[in-house]
Amino acid sequence: MRTVTEFPEDVRVIENVFIPMRDGARLAARIWLPTSAEQKPVPAVLEYLPYRKRDSTRGRDAVNHPYIAGHGYVVARVDLRGSGDSDGVIVDEYRPQEHEDAEDVIAWLADQPWCDGAVGMMGISWGGFNSLQVAARRPPALKAIIAASATEDLYVDNMHYMGGCLLTDNLSEATVMFAFNSLPPDPMIVGDRWRDMWQERLEGSGLWLHTWLTHQRRDDYWKPASVSEDYSDIACPVFAVGGWADGYTNAIFRLMEHLDVPRKGLIGPWGHKYPHLGVPGPAIDFLQEVVRWWDHWLKGIDTGLMDEPMLRAWMQDSVPPATSYDTRPGRWVAERSWPAPEVRERRYVLNRYALEQDGAAIEPGHDVRLQSPLSVGMFAGKWASYAAVPDLPFDQREEDGGALVYETEPLDAPMEIFGLPAAEFEVSSDKPVAMLAVRLSDVAPDGEATRFTYGLLNLTHRDSSEHPQPLEPGRSYRVRVLLNGIAQHIPEGHRLRLSVSTSYWPLAWPAPESATVTFAAGQSRLSLPVRAPRAEDDELRPFGEPEGAPDLEITPLEEGEHAWRVTRDLATDVSKLEVLNDQGSFRIDETDTVVRRDTSEWYTFRRNDVNSVRGETRTVRRYERDDWRIEVLTRTVLTSTPEEFHVNAELDAYELDAEHGDSRFFADSWQLSVPRDLV
Repeated sequence: MRTVTEFPEDVRVIENVFIPMRDGARLAARIWLPTSAEQKPVPAVLEYLPYRKRDSTRGRDAVNHPYIAGHGYVVARVDLRGSGDSDGVIVDEYRPQEHEDAEDVIAWLADQPWCDGAVGMMGISWGGFNSLQVAARRPPALKAIIAASATEDLYVDNMHYMGGCLLTDNLSEATVMFAFNSLPPDPMIVGDRWRDMWQERLEGSGLWLHTWLTHQRRDDYWKPASVSEDYSDIACPVFAVGGWADGYTNAIFRLMEHLDVPRKGLIGPWGHKYPHLGVPGPAIDFLQEVVRWWDHWLKGIDTGLMDEPMLRAWMQDSVPPATSYDTRPGRWVAERSWPAPEVRERRYVLNRYALEQDGAAIEPGHDVRLQSPLSVGMFAGKWASYAAVPDLPFDQREEDGGALVYETEPLDAPMEIFGLPAAEFEVSSDKPVAMLAVRLSDVAPDGEATRFTYGLLNLTHRDSSEHPQPLEPGRSYRVRVLLNGIAQHIPEGHRLRLSVSTSYWPLAWPAPESATVTFAAGQSRLSLPVRAPRAEDDELRPFGEPEGAPDLEITPLEEGEHAWRVTRDLATDVSKLEVLNDQGSFRIDETDTVVRRDTSEWYTFRRNDVNSVRGETRTVRRYERDDWRIEVLTRTVLTSTPEEFHVNAELDAYELDAEHGDSRFFADSWQLSVPRDLV
């Protein structure tokens, strides 16, 4: 990434400002301000997160916010209530208090003498979520938003559930927030009250994993903050951004289809990162696109933005399977609208073990029964690639021995898929709860298989995730599995493979009992959105090389470890996936703060016993500066029986003192059970 040090506007940084809320609480903000703004007011841009502006996002903020401010905007990075240096306690994500506070922040920004009254809101992940959610509340000063790696439906496309199946990312995300919510504010910002604020958080935040497990269907817990309940609530322009290696990209297709406001969609090859920091590459000059967006909608400058196609996406070329890529080769394609009339449906029939274009003669009498081993999924990678460890899917030959596999003959011409594939099956089950995992792979002539999309369905959610119904053993059902959206080029001579399994551990929690699913002969179909290459794709305005403000200066102190290990002990028949994300320790030079971060995850099972599956996570967070030295340790274990989920969690918080010994500041533990609700 190219470092930019000179901008159209000189910028000064206000390390902390407290913004008053209507109930008297104060939220902490870090502000980047063009020096001329107090004489010539400019629009403001808000990023609103629970991830600690003072330290956790400081590195990313250093690259992003001076760049935007340098192009003539005030940028405010605000800690949510109960996080970072803000007052209060945060007890869950995307609740009404969060949105009400955001409205107060926006009104405060618009009313400052350096703001001309127009405000934009942007963010990635949580900040993308609440940008959509706050836009739906229509605060008067909010004129446009940018939502990256976000969804408008908290149940359908989120890290909690997928197709009605419980994702283990539910445990991962709960672990992340368990660690964040247990940290104190910085005494340099809040003063001597930091201990009282820390105590309040430790006692009041709770165990979010338990909350999320108690809502296993799309009930009224998920709906209020899901913009998909009424897309017309959003009245301002929306720029939706994501990547094929992320978990939230399907929402971009839905937003383009259902919103009735000026909107743009951008999908690259990236994981869960802003596109100028995108991995896999190529990263792009996203901050320049951000400035173009804000110039158009906040300053009224005609940047040509709205003359360009609605949806732009990276058509990925074929690559060998790997758990990480520096770059995904491909090219940019675009559509003026979505759904795009030029994208046509191509249907295939699953004919015994072949995948043949619709119209092929069906071979009768070949019903197939399947009960996949729990090992299918150990090489699936993460639900969303966070680019912290090698977390993309490996060669699918490692997985397909426990699945039904249907393949085309070698293609006699290249094929390009763009959109959301879907598979339909006529199935029956011998148990009331069962799941399907459906994968599409590009199979090279040498046999290597690269998964490029997949989908999950809890068969009890076949008709509704709001009102799931158990399966009647032996009864036949028609089910449809929606796969994640993708843009993928499959070369001539390669094969298209569809694989189906009845488990996908540890990406998704298995059904309560090992179910055998029977597939009716000749009754299954695959539907692909196929797009022919077009000459106008070559005429798209090219993106430049990524650029940003100078990186945050840090001093590495202790080396960390990143690992993704799959092991199997043949003596005990226990298999384990170990995910280590140890960032070591480093000093933030401008605040002289030493930070230590370590998160570890383990997912195990024994043979094919669904009651043996176990997820365990541990975190370490430590902060040190002068005589302020604290450490927080968390541990969470999730197991299950056919009837219940069991959660065991521990929290320990310490004040560290080299002279007098460490002092435990707080400790708590949880032993909780949650009934399974057809999951």
